[in-house]
Amino acid sequence: MFRTAVRAFALTVTLALAAPAVAADTVPPIVYKERTLANGLKVYSSVDKATPNVTVQVWYGVGSKDDPVGRSGFAHLFEHMMFKATRDMPSETIDRMTEDVGGFNNASTYDDFTNYYEVVPANHLERLLWVEAQRLGALVVDEAVFKSERDVVKEELRQSVLSQPYGRLMYLYLPQASYTTHPYKRPGIGSIEELDAATIDDVRAFHAAYYRPDNAALIVIGNFDEAELNAWVDKYFGPLKRPAAPIKRVSAVEPPRAQAGVFEGYGPNVPLPAVAMTWHAPAASSPDAAALTVLDAILSSGKSSRLYDSLVYEQQVAADVFSDASLPEQPGMVMVGAILAGGKTIPEGEKALLAQVAKLRDAPPTAAELAEAKNELVTGKLRARETIDGRAFALGYALRTAGDAALANRELAELQAVTAADVQRVARKYLTDNGRMTIRYRAETDRPAGQADSTPKPPVVASVKYAGEIVTLAPEGQRAAPPPLGTPVSPVLPQPSEKTLANGLRVIVAKSSDLPLVTADLTFRTGAWADPDGLAGAMGMTAGMLTEGTKTRGAQEIASQTEALGASLEAGGGQESSSVTLNVMPEKLPAALAIMADVARNPAFKDEELERQRSQALDGLSVAYQQPGQLAGFAASQVVFSGTAFGHVATGTPASLTRLTTADLAKLHAASFRPDNAILVLTGDITPAQGFALAEKAFGDWTAPAGPPPARVGVTPKAPPRAVAIDLPGTGQAAVTVTKAAISRAAPDYYPAIVANSVLGGGYSARLNQEIRIKRGLSYGANSRLSAQRTTGLFRAAAQTKNESAPEVLDLIIAELKRLADTPAGPEELKARKSVLVGGFGRELATTGGLADILGNLALYDLPLAEIGAYTGKVEAVTPAEVQAFAKTNLDPAAASVIVAGDAKAFLEGLKTRKPNLEVVPASDIDFDRVDLKKAK
Repeated sequence: MFRTAVRAFALTVTLALAAPAVAADTVPPIVYKERTLANGLKVYSSVDKATPNVTVQVWYGVGSKDDPVGRSGFAHLFEHMMFKATRDMPSETIDRMTEDVGGFNNASTYDDFTNYYEVVPANHLERLLWVEAQRLGALVVDEAVFKSERDVVKEELRQSVLSQPYGRLMYLYLPQASYTTHPYKRPGIGSIEELDAATIDDVRAFHAAYYRPDNAALIVIGNFDEAELNAWVDKYFGPLKRPAAPIKRVSAVEPPRAQAGVFEGYGPNVPLPAVAMTWHAPAASSPDAAALTVLDAILSSGKSSRLYDSLVYEQQVAADVFSDASLPEQPGMVMVGAILAGGKTIPEGEKALLAQVAKLRDAPPTAAELAEAKNELVTGKLRARETIDGRAFALGYALRTAGDAALANRELAELQAVTAADVQRVARKYLTDNGRMTIRYRAETDRPAGQADSTPKPPVVASVKYAGEIVTLAPEGQRAAPPPLGTPVSPVLPQPSEKTLANGLRVIVAKSSDLPLVTADLTFRTGAWADPDGLAGAMGMTAGMLTEGTKTRGAQEIASQTEALGASLEAGGGQESSSVTLNVMPEKLPAALAIMADVARNPAFKDEELERQRSQALDGLSVAYQQPGQLAGFAASQVVFSGTAFGHVATGTPASLTRLTTADLAKLHAASFRPDNAILVLTGDITPAQGFALAEKAFGDWTAPAGPPPARVGVTPKAPPRAVAIDLPGTGQAAVTVTKAAISRAAPDYYPAIVANSVLGGGYSARLNQEIRIKRGLSYGANSRLSAQRTTGLFRAAAQTKNESAPEVLDLIIAELKRLADTPAGPEELKARKSVLVGGFGRELATTGGLADILGNLALYDLPLAEIGAYTGKVEAVTPAEVQAFAKTNLDPAAASVIVAGDAKAFLEGLKTRKPNLEVVPASDIDFDRVDLKKAK
């Protein structure tokens, strides 16, 4: 759906949001203006003087349902084309004007619309309006770009669908089984066959038919002058002509389902069976939409939802559950489903799901359930509006699905008005026995002998003949220049305050917003490095069990009490630390903090709860072990860090998780979960005085045990480089990883390191993605990451590609590592990649959760909090020579390990040629507890 899975990029540094100060427990409306140009273009604008940024979005009324017959995936393919050349802009110019100045751009294709969006510093607004007008009115569609982007989309299909155990179920079988007539039945991402059948004439005709001003809506939110915006919109969009021909619209009507149906689907590498049920439902504009949204929340929102509580917690018949009532522009569907737990059968899953559907029809939800669902929905809307682009998305989505942008504000009142009787009424109206379609999904090996694949073959349709205008890139001297930049808007950084309670708890508070939302993050300085020998995942399980019951609250009580507040409460662990994180509206913060303190201080570690969590974790690993990217990631722990405290999988293995006891968890908790080993960070709509008082109330009487906290260990990796191939037969892609140990966060060359990584693989325009995706279409996205921790770090460069291309992708990664060390980065490239970092840092600061993460990590790694103010200057001070020196010293590919996971028969010969000492491990024999990665014979 999205242009790329690895676009990381970001806003410039920002402090606050557009919303004015409001009373707690309310979601401020999005205050906007709208107008329509003579050519039909709709314009929506909202001024926010608290941010130094602006978002520009264009929402087109064309989506997957509008794909031509025999060309499914076409709207999505065209989304990719829109990032290339125009009459006055060569290919990749859009990235130069967004990512390279510290902003970001992306796009997505839904059933009903395609949206393009950017966030940039506010002084770039006029330039971005010019860009959007260019690609609406003067897009270049040529053969070379068309073929390259088609290859990229194929890799996206392989990555998102064919290499994922449940990709076929979610992307292909659900729509195929649920509709017989309406084009919603076709997969939005398309098929290899239909993508291959497309021609350049098809693409040009598609653009002419749908990319026109009267089918577009421009949304601008951020820091700008309204009169200037209107003048620029008139200047750049006003001259665009409205075509005389009417816009093509889908007129197909899905007939009612007369009787229940069953669809049998199969896929390779499916470790656990799954079952889903769908029913026809109304359009997003229906008066029943709000009640169906609440029904959906009651079914599957949070751990106290009916599906989780019944199927996952009580009966333990499911490893995961889901439901959805996201209604589209035309009549759509509602669904429920489950991925079954190990050893459970599809009939058991069906019975359990049907019981919950019947329960909704037979009786209205309780008042508590109704209030909880509404609180969760309202707080979810608030979280989505923390950013200017989130608010713009809310307007665009309401416009393109329900036909009215004002619904973005009105829907909150409509949700609050839903009654228990409404929920029961829509359950009875839509979730009927005769209207049900059941989709059963199993491993390909379970397909009965002789049963044919039920996936329909794509229709063979001749390409159209396009006779309209063909736009070409103007000669360099004849291109219109982009508008000049305006005056920059200076960001305002949050100012953290801190104190240490008498019990040793370090408390950090930063007021960062007037939007009524607060994040509280409690971090403990002990992570997976403290796992006892043979018990990988012990600390992670200890942290995860915190929310599964205390001495006074059961697991279900914790979930229901938290979710009744509209709060999210999560606990987990990583290599360096463990944490409990809370997000809630300010007025409910005291009650939510009391629950947070209880789970951190008083976990019960009951045997039955451990068995539930263990079963879920084992089911999760059975799925992860069928995904090439996950396998490569797990292997890196042993390959890079063997012999150290990081030399195991932090989340555990099937063998290690099976050995865990509640006594193990209680012992780890007693040693490490103590106030003098913890950091509490509070961010958002909260003052330091309020934060310190709440911390004292919730945690002040927590007594630290006698003796010091556990001493944190230093990690010094010494493992030699290795080359490993993990063979996963039948998977749709190979995951290629080059990895090695890296530096610590406190290292003097930390800033040269992150700039070097940004040049190499830190974004869409970085070198790896340029070479692997943009130039060759070999992957949906290639990237690198440098994770600097307390005493060491991890570097990874990675891409997923079709199996047979794995050796070529490996060559490209290694070549770029060598180039980084051999040749200094040029000044323009370095400036752009620094902007990506500064923008990314600002984007994190813009949300309560991101700011809490930054402050918590600074404290965890014993760095001064003032680093948030020094970050930009330190990044900008890095020189080309420092980047090159870091690459030479720390990113030598000869010292790195190579891990490739995929269907080895397609790439083994090529890999062995490059890596004669290649170790080959069948995925069926994998054992991440062992250095050699193989089960003992």
